[in-house]
Amino acid sequence: MAGVKELTPWSQAVNEWIRIHDIITFANNNYGTSYAENSRETFRKQAMHHFRTAALIEDNERATNSPNYRYRLTEETLSILRNMQTQQMEASIQHFIAYRQRLVDIYASKKRMTLMPVKINNQDFTFSPGKHNALQKAIIEEFAPRFAPGSECLYVGDTIEKDLVKNIDKLRELGFEITLHDKMPDVVLYREDKNWIYFVESVTSVGPMNPKRIIEITDMTKNVTAGKIYVTAFLDFNTYKKFSESLAWDTEVWIAESPDHMIHLNGDKFLGPRN
Repeated sequence: MAGVKELTPWSQAVNEWIRIHDIITFANNNYGTSYAENSRETFRKQAMHHFRTAALIEDNERATNSPNYRYRLTEETLSILRNMQTQQMEASIQHFIAYRQRLVDIYASKKRMTLMPVKINNQDFTFSPGKHNALQKAIIEEFAPRFAPGSECLYVGDTIEKDLVKNIDKLRELGFEITLHDKMPDVVLYREDKNWIYFVESVTSVGPMNPKRIIEITDMTKNVTAGKIYVTAFLDFNTYKKFSESLAWDTEVWIAESPDHMIHLNGDKFLGPRN
């Protein structure tokens, strides 16, 4: 992350914004490692997460699945590295240690300022920043009260914490067969008074309710007897237009910029189960 090769003086350490892909490539090219590209998640969980918690590094506060997500060394860490093998090295390290908790609080506070508060099932949670989570927040706070009143959120993920809310007991009671390999819909709501389940995909760049997705969810829920409603949610009409031709018939469309309305794709029912 410091851009230090075997013969690079420590004084030339840098803290440019880089991706985990860049870290893997740098290590493989300069230190004889052979890390595979599919080890990025291991890097993120076993190294980057802990470095960030300790205020050794920071991220640029994008969603982790964004192609623009980056990390860099904090200025305090950079100062230590640039003073390596000098008379100031020990003083830099002691300064970091002395102010470590303060630095941790500063960087944690900076991170918290970007989080989006959201109330799910009358409990307070936070989503990490990004368009995808902004849309999920709108689904829970704007779509659900209008079109799934009184519903319980059984599942919603976060771009950082995949299973932010996951009511395993209720999902199994309803007949879900969940494995580690299943990709759950972005938001699952259950309306007990009508015995309806809403499968909602939050679409900002990928993943609408197309025929293939309907088959996947149907297979995952083949033992679910509750009525199933399939919804694709978009932030705006421009995004909807990009996916309009790929959406499956007999599904619903909700657009956050016009929250009081829905689009029903054909069929003889509006907002009702198809089974």
